[in-house]
Amino acid sequence: MIEFKPVEIEDKKWVDPLLKAADLSGSHYNFTNLFAWVNTFQYRVAQVDNFLVVKGNLNGTQYYFYPAGQGDPQPVLEAMAEDAAKAGVQFVLAGLSKENITELNHLFPEKFEYSEARDSFDYVYLLEDLAALTGKKYRGKRNHVNYFMKNYNWSFEEISPENLAECWEMNIEWCKINKCMYDVQLASEFCAVRRCFDYFDQLELEGGLLRADGKVVAFTIGDKLNLDTYDTHIEKAFSDIKGAYQTINQQFAKFIQQKHPEIIFVNREEDMGQAGLRKAKLSYHPVRMEEKYWGKYVSERNYATACSRMRA
Repeated sequence: MIEFKPVEIEDKKWVDPLLKAADLSGSHYNFTNLFAWVNTFQYRVAQVDNFLVVKGNLNGTQYYFYPAGQGDPQPVLEAMAEDAAKAGVQFVLAGLSKENITELNHLFPEKFEYSEARDSFDYVYLLEDLAALTGKKYRGKRNHVNYFMKNYNWSFEEISPENLAECWEMNIEWCKINKCMYDVQLASEFCAVRRCFDYFDQLELEGGLLRADGKVVAFTIGDKLNLDTYDTHIEKAFSDIKGAYQTINQQFAKFIQQKHPEIIFVNREEDMGQAGLRKAKLSYHPVRMEEKYWGKYVSERNYATACSRMRA
């Protein structure tokens, strides 16, 4: 039996080494995301052998992430199937990569059916592209950045204990403008951002802010995802400040280059099915999409014996 527990800040010390060993590319394999969104998705974690196992819930559907670690995942997956069986629910895996699917089909042939989770695809960019904005395809972005720099007395700062509160005040104002409390997704995001601010140091987060005439008009927060990829969790700017979004994006990319010379890619996470956000993320020309799929165990209907049948 797997003994799951809610994600707490103290779990970072044992979760991070397992994620580092796995070196995965999906943004859901990041402690900050598990911790920040724990209340929205009811994330629960456990260590099984040398693997991190995560259980969540979306609109009443219990699901699991593919185990993250090193070694043979088969007994871990069998334990996860047993956990689902004891809960009387279908064994569902979320955030599967194509590599996960290949491994599942090898370990449990014809036991799962798969479906694309397009709204959860991560957008992955070359860091150099975001920092330089060179070429015809980024002309519009450069124009916005140039406008901002020309028309405002601006500055970029690394987020620190001295200016973190200003960023939070800016986030509150942003949410009032965008009516976060009347939008389920934005309200959930507000809570996730709050947890990032409350535990900024413990999460080992990094960030940058943009000032225009002394006022914070944009900020962004992230941390490393794996050996060569950085994960941008949050990016906020006032939409009425022309060029603020484009400038904070570029300036933070330059910050990453300076602080983490080993980084090649930036994962800017998913669009959650929002048309405007999808358009904005595509406009930065991702070098690839980190594809994700649902996997549902369908070979057997008697979930009480699912684990033993999976071994067959």
